Order: sequence, then C-alpha cells, then structure tokens
Amino acid sequence: MTTETTPNTSTGTGPNLPPSQTALKPGNGKRRRALLILLTLMLVVGIGWLAYSLLIARWVQDTDDAYVQGNIVSITSQTPGTVVSINADDGMRVRAGQVLVQLDPNDAKIALERAEANLAATVRQVRGLFSSVESAQADIAAREVALRQARADVARRSGLVASGAVSVEELAHAQTQVKSMEAALAGSRGQLARSHALVDATTVASQPQVQAAAAQLREAYLNLQRAAIVAPIDGFIARRSVQLGQRIAPGATLMAVIPLDEVWVDANFKETQLHNLRLGQPVKLTSDLYGDEVTFDGRLVSLGMGTGSAFALLPPQNASGNWIKIVQRVPVRIALDRKQLANHPLRLGMSMDARVDVHDQGGSVLPSTPPAKPVLSTDAYARQLQEADARIEAIITANLPAQRHG
Repeated sequence: MTTETTPNTSTGTGPNLPPSQTALKPGNGKRRRALLILLTLMLVVGIGWLAYSLLIARWVQDTDDAYVQGNIVSITSQTPGTVVSINADDGMRVRAGQVLVQLDPNDAKIALERAEANLAATVRQVRGLFSSVESAQADIAAREVALRQARADVARRSGLVASGAVSVEELAHAQTQVKSMEAALAGSRGQLARSHALVDATTVASQPQVQAAAAQLREAYLNLQRAAIVAPIDGFIARRSVQLGQRIAPGATLMAVIPLDEVWVDANFKETQLHNLRLGQPVKLTSDLYGDEVTFDGRLVSLGMGTGSAFALLPPQNASGNWIKIVQRVPVRIALDRKQLANHPLRLGMSMDARVDVHDQGGSVLPSTPPAKPVLSTDAYARQLQEADARIEAIITANLPAQRHG
C-alpha cells in the first residue's frame, strides 16, 4: 500500500527549506546593511579628504623640522689686561654700552698721561716753528738793508780808487764784505723756505707733527676706554667663561650676548616642498614649549642657498656604487613678530612646527635688490672716539696763546 505525501500548504510559504538555509536569511540582511554603512562612511571620508586636499592641504606646506636660531654675539677683548671685575653673569639682561668686564686700567692711564704730555710739548714746538718763520722774515729784511748799504759803499769806493782817496785794499775788503752779506742772505732765505715748508697751509692744530701726537693720544685714550669691555647690543648673557684675575689676550672670547628679541626660525623643508614657497608668505608656528595654546605669526624672508648636506663639514660623496637617493632638505628662514617674542620668549635651538600659507604666489624666490642699510650695527663704541677728540682739542687750546685759538 502506497502512502502519498502532500506538501504542507497551510502556512502559504511554499515548500519547506532546510533549517540551515532558513537561519542564513536574517544574517545576510545584517551583513548587507553593515557593508552599506561601511561603504557610506568610506565615501564620506574620501569626499572629505578630497575636499581638504583641494581646499586646504594644497595651499599649505608644513614641517616639524624647524628650530629657533639667533645671533650669538661673542664678547672679546681688544687689549690685553688682567680682569679686575665681572659685571654680568649667565642669564642676566644687559644693555648696549653697559660694562661687562673691567680690566686693570693702570698701564693704560700711564700711557694716556704720557701721550697728553707729548701732545702739549708738540703744540709748543710747532708754535716755535711759526715764530721762526716770522723771525726769519725779519732777519732777511735786516740783511737786505745791510747788503744794499754795503753795495752802495762799494760803488762809492770804486769811484775814489782812481783818485787815490781809497786804496785798492780797502775796496777789496768792501767787496768781500758784500759777498759775505749775499751768502748770509741766501742762507737766511733758505732757512725761511725750510720753516715755511713745515707750516705752510696749516694752523697749529692741523700741523702734521701735532696731528701725529694727537693720533698717539687718541690711541692711548681708546686703550684706556677699552679696558672697560662693553656690550655692543641689548640681550642676555650666555656662556660666560672669563674668571676674576684672569690675564686675557686680545681676541679671547669672554662671554656671549644673545638678543632674544631678534631670533628667527630655520625650517628645513624637503626639496619637493619648495615649488610654491615665495618670499613674504605668512607662516603660522607653534613651539614645543608653549604647545598649541600659543601661535606665532611669521614671515618667510629667505630660502636657503643650498641643502644642509651641501654646507656640511663632510659633504656626502654620491659617486659610489651603492648610492641611494635621499630627499634633501633646504633651510628656510622665517622672521618672527617681536611683540609676540616679548610676551612668549623663545630660546635658541627650541623645536618649532611651521605651516606656510602658499596662496600668495606674487613674491620672488630670490631677493632682487641688495639691503639698503646694515643688517646689524652698533654705536656702543662711537662715544669713546668722540671723547678722545674732545680731550685733544682741549689740550691744543690750552697750549696756544690767546690770540691764536682759532
């Protein structure tokens, strides 16, 4: 007897499926939704990255290979001497013209006194030269009068020799006296010429001997002033090596002055980043010292003239069999805002992050004109020479007669 099985159609769901297949249907839907969500997220991220690259990243060149740099002004002695006082130490602030180190001034004082005495004596000697010119002129005038009288006597005697009123011997003596007077007059004129050569077109103050003595006094005065070693620039003391009682020689480095208000940043960009960099572009910088809380405003002022390896003490030799190309870096100088530096001072060597806005492409890569004024200058030493000239003028005036002060 055969029993027929008919499909169960009471539920209206079609033929019955195996349990394993029935369990997979809900899982496939969840996986599909997860994949769809992931694909949507990837698409959003991709669109965001593309928008960031086109709108922001392409106009910014950044590097964290950047460091604070500045001038390190070495303080050296211009004259030899023994250190008797040290007026500044590491970390102290100093002003331009402030005495940092004092050398023993006694030897320089003695040399200055000797130079002052020499100048005074020279002025009086030159006054004697001017007086000798006047005396020589008066002497010549007297000799010319005497010579004219002697010649007249010879002329009278010559007419009396024939009559026997004057002897030939007396006439000969008169003629000899005339020749002697002529020779003496020539000598006086030569002496006047020599005296004139020493004082012609000069005054006592501008006479060469006085000028030479004044130069000696100026040198002695400067040596005395240079016994007080001054700061040529405002800044902070660093690397003090001089010690009290030390005997120093000219050129020896005693300490350094660092003007922290004039520091800059050297940012080392890859050579592949230099294409859009131009002079004058704005730069945003942050330091490891202050973090992202402080942002410095900078300006690109110089593109390096060579890579770091080109100026290295031992430049690489690439002509070898195992050469590997390495992307080089070029130092770019960035000037900082002085007001920001005053509020948030930086130290040399500190790390910085630099972001250059390259929207402005109107600037040049290299400067087209030379600087119109010195990059750095100081007048801390100008006063020394002015004081020396004032002392020289006073000594010259004191050794002139009242009527010749001009």
